[in-house]
Amino acid sequence: MIRLTLFLIALALPAAATNPIADVICEPKARMTEKLTRNLRSERKSMGLRGPEQVVEVWTDSQGDWTMVITYASGQSCIVAMGEAWTDTAKKDPA
Repeated sequence: MIRLTLFLIALALPAAATNPIADVICEPKARMTEKLTRNLRSERKSMGLRGPEQVVEVWTDSQGDWTMVITYASGQSCIVAMGEAWTDTAKKDPA
């Protein structure tokens, strides 16, 4: 959880806040992907559509920390939730 807090603080540092939430957790898709993979060492675990113009993704790391991101048709990605203790409950092929 400390890593998640530090990540959000790092995103906030360069921002001059008019809307602090948008400045802290929204980035262009490529930059968000880079920060999730490089800074948080996360990988996209799942994704789905939320209407015709939004993609929802869940990113997780090896410790079970998770981040939910919505990417809009405009190319902007926003972190909408973060947490810990992610458990993958998908059925696995026994083969």
